[in-house]
Amino acid sequence: MTQGRPGGAAWAPLWERDVELAAVAQAVEELCADATTTGGLLAFCGEAGIGKTALLAEVRRMAEGRATVWSARGGETVTSVPFNVVRQLLQPALVQLTPDEAREYFGDCYDIAGPALGIAEPGGPQADPQGVCDGLVEAVSRLSRLHWPLVLLIDDAHWADQETLHWLATFAQRLDELPVLVVVARRPGEATGDSARHLATVAAEARSFSTLRALTPDAAAGLTRATLGEHADAPFCREVWAVTGGNPYESVELLAKVQDSELEPVESSADELRALNRSARGRGLVARLEGLGTDATRFAWAAAILGSAISLDLAAQLAGMLPDSAERCAERLCTARILTGGDDGLEFVHPLIASTVYHSIPAATRTAMHGQAASIVTLSGRGAAAASRHLLEVHPDDDPELVEQLREAAAEHLAVGAPDAARRCLERALREPPLPEIHARVLYELGCATMLTSPATTIRHLREALSMRGLDRELRVDAVCRLSQAFVHNDQLEEGLRAIAEEAARLEQGPARLRLQAVHYMWEGIHAGEQDSPGRSRRLAALAGPLTGRDNSERALLILRAFDAMTRGESAELVVELCDRALVNGRLAPGLGWTDTEWSFELRLMLGGSYAFSDRLDRAESLFTEAVRAYETAGWSGGHLALAHAFLGYVYRRRGRLTDAEHSLRESLRLADRVGQGLPMHWEAASMLIDTLLARGHIEEAGEVADRYGFAPPSASTIYVPDAPSVRGRLLLALGRTEEGLNELEATAKALTARGQYNTVLAPWAYDLARALADEDPRRAAHLVSDARMQAERFGTDTAIGEALRCAAALETGPRAVALYRQAVTYLEASPCAYEHAVARVEYGIAAGSAVELEHGLTLARTCGADGLADRALDHLGPRSSVAGRA
Repeated sequence: MTQGRPGGAAWAPLWERDVELAAVAQAVEELCADATTTGGLLAFCGEAGIGKTALLAEVRRMAEGRATVWSARGGETVTSVPFNVVRQLLQPALVQLTPDEAREYFGDCYDIAGPALGIAEPGGPQADPQGVCDGLVEAVSRLSRLHWPLVLLIDDAHWADQETLHWLATFAQRLDELPVLVVVARRPGEATGDSARHLATVAAEARSFSTLRALTPDAAAGLTRATLGEHADAPFCREVWAVTGGNPYESVELLAKVQDSELEPVESSADELRALNRSARGRGLVARLEGLGTDATRFAWAAAILGSAISLDLAAQLAGMLPDSAERCAERLCTARILTGGDDGLEFVHPLIASTVYHSIPAATRTAMHGQAASIVTLSGRGAAAASRHLLEVHPDDDPELVEQLREAAAEHLAVGAPDAARRCLERALREPPLPEIHARVLYELGCATMLTSPATTIRHLREALSMRGLDRELRVDAVCRLSQAFVHNDQLEEGLRAIAEEAARLEQGPARLRLQAVHYMWEGIHAGEQDSPGRSRRLAALAGPLTGRDNSERALLILRAFDAMTRGESAELVVELCDRALVNGRLAPGLGWTDTEWSFELRLMLGGSYAFSDRLDRAESLFTEAVRAYETAGWSGGHLALAHAFLGYVYRRRGRLTDAEHSLRESLRLADRVGQGLPMHWEAASMLIDTLLARGHIEEAGEVADRYGFAPPSASTIYVPDAPSVRGRLLLALGRTEEGLNELEATAKALTARGQYNTVLAPWAYDLARALADEDPRRAAHLVSDARMQAERFGTDTAIGEALRCAAALETGPRAVALYRQAVTYLEASPCAYEHAVARVEYGIAAGSAVELEHGLTLARTCGADGLADRALDHLGPRSSVAGRA
């Protein structure tokens, strides 16, 4: 039960692996059964030399001839190379496709995943890491259908680059729908941080997870006799096990050396085994390598520096040899079972050998060779990013050229969606250090590189950059804007506002100062705890009043003024007029598009939200549909896409398309969950989903969403659309937790009134509070509705006025109630909000005792997906209508 290897010895044992082999055989059999069969994931874990590679080799043997098999291996010295392992894995497929074929086959994911795979040029300055990951998942999914059945083997996954592990963790969750078998082998405890988290996800998705154990004495004896002959006696076999500890790799290497030395496998020879075993690892391996000669040692060092898929030509250059000499050294190392040849170049026979050789290189020599390797890789045309892993190992030496190479590499890494790799390059550049005139610029670039992954890190770097000379005015203003955004995303809004204000005070009037003022008003505008909201609104109105929208700073201020006017319940006509002035020919201006980064995307959300709550749902839907399309096309599948889906879903909710709204909002939360937990976007989307589920009559589901996302005080200090405390108060009332609901609504009333936010559609707390108080305090309830009607008429939309009339009708009885309901129906029929119209129809039908109105309301409710409202209408239509309606 062994597999052959170069040199004639056994490559790695499969003794005592019956359980694992049975799982492999079953998985391969099921995969190859038919095209509709899905694959799965097998994971093997164990210490170095325990036989993981042997199992993967056996998977290949079982699958070859029946399935397409691709393989890749992580490497200790190449963990910093982004997408290294996934590129290895897909190389057989990628080399078969011409660029045109690849573009046609991968479709939309070509521009997103192609740069990461090295088959397409990056399309922009920075790709979204989650979007690139999703693009890779889609690309491999398409390849799996082309090459069915497909088996993917990943060895030494603990040394795979973080970007590959991110892809693998996401791809593993799709395997129940794809004809792909993935087999992963790794050591325990080697990975840390995000890599460890991704590997944990992979393990959790595995249909079979096995921890491999050392060989028993009986297995070691069987292996010994299978290798040396049945005449190997028991004491000798026992000593083989004792010397190696049952480690399969060490056992195989030891037995190969027994063969090479022609040692007789008998008890009298057993004492020599320990000396032989020492030459298979550690200093013994190094001594054996040195015994092959200076040239072979130097070539092995060069191979260890280069890592994996070792090019004979590059290794020869790095070792300072002519090609013929390098080829002879490679042959000698292969004969000595140190290197082995492969389709993609040379490889070390085992990772233990690669690690030992690499760490045996004297530190100063190793550093110098990395510097030489960087130069050789760059001159070979592979680019700065390919050379960067070597540059990271070079000692700082005040080298301006190295700094520029690292900056170039960082830009390449960002463009393909590897911000962590970019961060490592820029951090290393700072240690060089950069020349004083570009030091601040490198810090700025580092701050930008960490924006998506670590706002706290961004804050530190941008603050330091701003404390230095070297940033021109435009770049300095941009750095301050990004710093404020990082503060906001790190829940430090006050610090963000302070940074903006301090920089603005340094500038004279002009476009730069106007941009800072706009950003300051934007963050203030979403700050729920603002002390002087009315004063801020007056200052913003004065600043934005004369603006025409001639540049993006002016357009931003017009959007902020429109959003502020909308939340305060000023005239909806004014809100729409301001929004329209911020557009160019009815579209977002260049530089203000959804994927433009100069302005925070919250600004566009404010624009769409202002239209939505001003009854211009067609414009809001167009904007948010464009957002979803733009983010998906650009491969942005993180928080931006999550919020785009959320706001589009809420527009559906306002339109009365409740089923579509629920679908879009659940997708938003799914995307948000991948970004992190407990983020403000979770509350935003959860609030919208809860509101939608309540409209559908799915109260228990709404409660489950609230529990899952901690939809309870305290919330982050931001304004939510719709107002989250208003939604929570309504939810508590619906769940029968009346006292809690009243307390929530009373607190909401106090907070919003203090801030001057009177939009009764955005924050309908007054209607829910009035209905809840109608019996115990009818005078207070009437006052609340009267005030809300005044605010609704001030805002002036059909939805606002119709909802106010509907609530007023609910507090009345008899003809007065019927008359108010009739007016409410008239307004809401003219509004774009079909669900509110449906509710008004049903309540009008109930109050008037009109079967016609109830039937009309029932039809509207069913069209909207408002199941609870439909049931209510059926209950009032009577048994016959109820049976007929449900049929």
